Amino acid sequence: MFLLSVIGGIHIGDVIVQLISLLLLIALVIGIISLIVIFNKRNKRLNKLEEKLDKVMTDKEMKK
Repeated sequence: MFLLSVIGGIHIGDVIVQLISLLLLIALVIGIISLIVIFNKRNKRLNKLEEKLDKVMTDKEMKK
């Protein structure tokens, strides 16, 4: 069987499990970093929008 094959005392199934675990760990780290970057960009956009809205409101109040 493929999973029971042995190369130099290392089971292929063990190697596959270790690789999958490593890939999941890397994916988790990349996912967390991506979420942080997305939230930071979102906050910057919201702040810019809020500044524009404040400017429009103050301009409107001055015209009255």
